[in-house]
Amino acid sequence: MNTDVDESAVHTYLLGLQDTLCREFAALDGSGEFISDSWTREAGGGGRSRVLTNGRVFEQAGINFSHVTGDTLPPSATANRPELAGARFEAMGVSLVLHPHNPYVPTSHANVRFFVATPEDAPPIWWFGGGFDLTPYYGFIDDCVHWHRTAERACAPFGAALYPHLKTWCDDYFHLKHRDEPRGVGGLFFDDHNADGFASSFALMQSVGDHFLPAYGPIVSRRHDTPYGERERDFQLYRRGRYVEFNLVWDRGTLFGLQSGGRTESILMSLPPNVRFRYNWQPEAGTPESELTEYYLQRRDWLGENPSNIQP
Repeated sequence: MNTDVDESAVHTYLLGLQDTLCREFAALDGSGEFISDSWTREAGGGGRSRVLTNGRVFEQAGINFSHVTGDTLPPSATANRPELAGARFEAMGVSLVLHPHNPYVPTSHANVRFFVATPEDAPPIWWFGGGFDLTPYYGFIDDCVHWHRTAERACAPFGAALYPHLKTWCDDYFHLKHRDEPRGVGGLFFDDHNADGFASSFALMQSVGDHFLPAYGPIVSRRHDTPYGERERDFQLYRRGRYVEFNLVWDRGTLFGLQSGGRTESILMSLPPNVRFRYNWQPEAGTPESELTEYYLQRRDWLGENPSNIQP
């Protein structure tokens, strides 16, 4: 392996990130606690799952760390890298999904990860990936602008071209192809990143991980006490169905976990605890529910919008 690759530093950072996010989101919730559940994988490695359920703010919040090894990369990891088929691998990362009670608070997801693949009779190949995305049920321009401004700040040390590139990648990735519909309002997504060398690539992963809390925390704080009724809750449960569809049909992280023999309970903690499916339901025109798809679930330059009450 290249001597400049410091796997132990990545491992240490990821464990610290999990600790920080669990502490901060438990404090934001105000009543719930993360239950820690360590697990091992027969084929190699294991992880530490932490889940908060039925808190004051979060209906369910899962923040997982995993570090697994194996003799053969699963198909989900080689779909875009066929030359690595059959390679031994090591993968570590932190993945989290937060499902709030209040329909005015978006669901959010983040992931940062590091892979090393070792093809037979070839030197190891390493890369980083990650990102974060936002899935609102009721849209607010202020929230979307804040979210994307923070994403832009995460990318700023690496050049002005990076944020629009990773935003577009996120828009492309978190898209329900079978419905031709975005999952949410996007954010950042990147994968197979190693072109800038280990130190810079690792710094990018850290910046994305470190900016998730300042991106999402203020939105939760602004919205979690907003009054709502059965109508809003019903719509939230209906829209959560889209989240389930994406994670079970398209998400490469879910497929990687299942195909690599990961712990099923930890992999599927990303699914919402309550969801409602309806046959061919459409919101009434001119309602806040129709506004979600007509305005918010569209590709747009959120940095160009004019927020009403947030600071630059």
